[in-house]
Amino acid sequence: MERSRAYESLVRTHGDAVLRFLRRRIDPQTADDVFSETMLIVWRRFDDVPEEPLPWLYVTARNCLRNAERSARRQWRVAERIITVDPPTDTVDPGPEEDPRADCLRAALARLSATDAEVLRLWAWEELGPPEIATILDITTNAATIRLHRAKKKLRQEMEAPRRPTGTTTKGGER
Repeated sequence: MERSRAYESLVRTHGDAVLRFLRRRIDPQTADDVFSETMLIVWRRFDDVPEEPLPWLYVTARNCLRNAERSARRQWRVAERIITVDPPTDTVDPGPEEDPRADCLRAALARLSATDAEVLRLWAWEELGPPEIATILDITTNAATIRLHRAKKKLRQEMEAPRRPTGTTTKGGER
């Protein structure tokens, strides 16, 4: 009974942070699924949860997210095979317009390496400092500080770099 209460307390205290961590990285439905998987693992490995649990929970959630992404890629490959055999005929609704600054940030993040983007997400979205980032990435605090500094610099450069808007033409009429 004590274990159940401790688990419930852990989920009440840190569950929202873990769910936000996941929703910032993947669509809400998948985030909910991955959150459930993460909490199941936490229950199974509750004796392994450290005294400061949040970094450990993020690592567990990230590992579950990677498993979900691998599964999605396998499903996508199957869908691609099906599409080549029986291609769809309808178009997809583009949805509502988004804030152009969000597009700029998303595009700049996409141009960064996966490591740089993850360090920035952990810092900006999860509001973690270098010691917690170091724990999650299994590196030293000094290395996390350096990676964070470099990632911020790279993101700034990517956001300030002039980009030709998509769909524009040059003088020669080429795209």
